[in-house]
Amino acid sequence: MPSIHALSDTLISQIAAGEVVERPASVVKELLENALDAGAHVIEVALDQGGVKRIRINDDGSGIEADDLPLALARHATSKIASLDDLESVRSLGFRGEALASIASVARVAVVSRHAESQRAWRIAAEGAAPTGTEPAAHAPGTTIEVADLYFNTPARRKFLKSEQTEFAHCQDMLERAALSRPDVAFSLKHNGRVIQHLPRGDLARRIETVLGAEFAAAMRPVDEAGGGEVALRLYGRAGAPSFSRASRDLQFVFVNGRFVRDKVLAHALREAYRDVMHGDRHPAYVLYLEIDPRTVDVNVHPSKIEVRFRDSRAVHQFVYHAVAKALSGNAVQAPAPSASPMLSDAGALQARPSFGGGPNGPTPASTTMFQPGLGIAQPRSNYAAYFAAARGTAQESAIASAAATLPRSEPGGEPGSGADDHPLGYALAQLHGIYILAQNAQGLVLIDMHAAHERILYEKLKNALDQSAMQTQKLLVPVTFNADRLDVATAEEHATTLHAIGFDVAPLSPTALAVRAVPAMLANGDLPSLARGVLSDIREFGASRVITERQNELLGTMACHGAVRANRALTPHEMNALLREMEETERSGQCNHGRPTWYQMSLSDLDKLFMRGR
Repeated sequence: MPSIHALSDTLISQIAAGEVVERPASVVKELLENALDAGAHVIEVALDQGGVKRIRINDDGSGIEADDLPLALARHATSKIASLDDLESVRSLGFRGEALASIASVARVAVVSRHAESQRAWRIAAEGAAPTGTEPAAHAPGTTIEVADLYFNTPARRKFLKSEQTEFAHCQDMLERAALSRPDVAFSLKHNGRVIQHLPRGDLARRIETVLGAEFAAAMRPVDEAGGGEVALRLYGRAGAPSFSRASRDLQFVFVNGRFVRDKVLAHALREAYRDVMHGDRHPAYVLYLEIDPRTVDVNVHPSKIEVRFRDSRAVHQFVYHAVAKALSGNAVQAPAPSASPMLSDAGALQARPSFGGGPNGPTPASTTMFQPGLGIAQPRSNYAAYFAAARGTAQESAIASAAATLPRSEPGGEPGSGADDHPLGYALAQLHGIYILAQNAQGLVLIDMHAAHERILYEKLKNALDQSAMQTQKLLVPVTFNADRLDVATAEEHATTLHAIGFDVAPLSPTALAVRAVPAMLANGDLPSLARGVLSDIREFGASRVITERQNELLGTMACHGAVRANRALTPHEMNALLREMEETERSGQCNHGRPTWYQMSLSDLDKLFMRGR
C-alpha cells in the first residue's frame, strides 16, 4: 500500500483550479469580481479564441502595491478578510484568496498594476508554477491581468472545452451579469480584436435595456420593497410582465448584495409569485436585487460562490414572494380610482336574449329566442348615458349598441365621464363571434377575451371570500340534478363538510345521481353540473385536506373556470361594459388563471399601418 505523502503546492493549486476554473468564463468571472472589489469605474475585457488563447482585463481600480504583487498570485492570500468575523459578514465579491493562484497554476498569467498613490507600475508573471520577481512597467493607475494559453500544462482538461463561439458566449454571459450588477460601472468587450459590446455608465433602467434589449425592458414592472423586523431587507429591480414569458430560464437574474446567485429559496419564492399569472410550462423573466445584512447570509457555500444560505430562509422567502406578487398584482390596465366606482353585482337575473349556435362559418343567431341565465354583472344604464348619448330615448338594446359603434372617439379635455378616455379599457362596441368584446378607448381598439377576463375576476373574488371566511352561499330554488358516477357520489357523501366550507351543498339522489342544492353566490349563473363535477374531481384526486390547504388556488381556479361566462354567449352592452369596469378594479386582470392574456390593445397608429393611412 502506498505511503501517505504531502502533495506539492503546484499540484494542490491545479486540483483547486479544477473547482474554480471550469472554463474561460470562470476566469472572466473571477477577474471581473476582483476589478469591481477594487472600485473600478471602467473595465475593459479582451478575448482571443473564446478566451482559450487569451483573456485580458483592464480596470481603473485602486491597483496593487509592489510589495503585495507576489502575494496576489499566492494561495489563500487576500486583502478582503482577516478573521472569522470578516468571513461571517463578507461584503466583497471575492474573499477566499485562491482564484488568481488557481488560474496561474493552469495558464500563463501576467499582472501589471499601479497603485492609485504610486508613481510607478509593477509587473509580475507566472507560468503554471511559482511567480517570477516583480519588475517595473508602464501603466496608468489600475490593474491589467492577462491570462494566456489556458490549460497549456493540463491538456486533458483542455479537451473538455467547447467550440470557440460557445466559450465566448459563456464569457459574454459573465460580463453581462457583472454589468447588470453594477450599472454605475462602464464595461467593454472585444473578441479577436473586434468590439462586441460597449456598456456606458448609467442608471439601472438604461443598463437593463442595453444588455437585455428594449423588448425586455418594455415588459418589465418595477419592484422596490423594503422590510424591517429582525432582518432588514430590500428588494428592487424589474419583474417581467406575465405576458413576457420564456420557454427557458435564460432571462432570470437575481443578485444578493451585488452577487449573482442561483438560490433554491429565492427561485421558489419567485415561482410562487408568478404561479397565478403564468402557464406552468413557461418561465418568467426578471432582474432583481436583494439587499440584506451580510451577517445573515452565508456566501461561503460553494467554490463558485454562486450559492448562498440564509439564516432565516423563511422570512426571506416570504418577503421576496410578497414583494414580487405585489408588483404583479397591479392591473395591466392601471385604472384610475374614481370616487364612486361602479362594482359588478354578484347576483344575476334571468334575461331574455337570442341564443347563438355554431355554424360552418362561426356562430349564427338562432331563429328562436330562449331564456339564458344572466352573466351576473349589470350596471345602471345611467353609467353609460353620456357615452350612449346618441341613443337616448331608445328602448332597444340593439339600437344602443349600434349608436355606440357610430360615436366618434372623445377628445381630450371633455367632461369627465363623457368619453372612452375616462376608463383605460374604454367602452364596449360589439361582441365578436360570441368570444371577444370589441371596445374603444382613448388609444384605439381593445380586444377582450370575455371568458378569460371573467375567469380572473371570479378567481380573485373567490380567493378573497375564502381568505376572509366570507364565502356567500346561494340556495337554489330548484336543485340542479345530474348523472354522476359512483365515485363522485361517494366523494360528495364523504366530503360534505369540505364542500360546505367552499359554499356547496351537493346531495346524493341515488347511487348514480347528485343534486346541487347550493353553490357560491358568485357562481350561481354558471354551468352547475360541470362546476360540481370539477370540484368533486379535484377533491377525489388530491384529498380534501390538500385541496383546502396546498391546492386551494387550483381548486378556486377550477371553480372560476366553470363559473365564468362561456363562448357563444350573447352579452348586452351593459354586461360587456360592466365586465370592463370590473377588470379595471381587479388585480392581475391582464392574465387569466392559466397565464393567458385577457386583453390586447391596438392603437390608432397600429390600425393606420394596417390600412396604410398616411403613406
